[in-house]
Amino acid sequence: MNTPEEVIAARRRLLANRQEVISFFSRLILLALLFWILFGVVFGIKPMPNEDMAPRICAGDLMLFYRLDKNLRSSEVAVFKKDGKWYTGRVVAQGGDSVEITEDAELKVNGSIVIENDIYYKTPKYEDYVSYPLTLADDEYFILCDYREGAKDSRYFGPVCGNEIKGKVITLIRRSGL
Repeated sequence: MNTPEEVIAARRRLLANRQEVISFFSRLILLALLFWILFGVVFGIKPMPNEDMAPRICAGDLMLFYRLDKNLRSSEVAVFKKDGKWYTGRVVAQGGDSVEITEDAELKVNGSIVIENDIYYKTPKYEDYVSYPLTLADDEYFILCDYREGAKDSRYFGPVCGNEIKGKVITLIRRSGL
């Protein structure tokens, strides 16, 4: 037979254990909600699937991108979704600009040849996909990959609309550093 003091002490321990379990699960739910807001709404993480952005971004590198800023400027790297498939590319022209790719594989924006110091390849145009010169609407971007020979970008599927852009790449985690 237990004394009343022992019964009361056992009930207090039981209540304390229940409160600890409830506290643990409420903190776990709060932490999961915080991660969902951070990486589902504010930021995104995407691996680079191929060598289209080589040598700056290599296949397998993890890209951390910011989802809330969709107003991009030239030379910024964007993650976008076109026809249900994810792509990464560098913005070379934005709304209101006129883009042309010459027969000599040079990029012209607003009539001027663009000199890109970090791009090591010519910019050939693809046959019959986009007709040049192309003037972009207000919410459109012309996006090219850094590896210009054979990559799927705006030369292949045309301008990218603002609602197709999923975010701006802000940092990389190199696969060799993992």
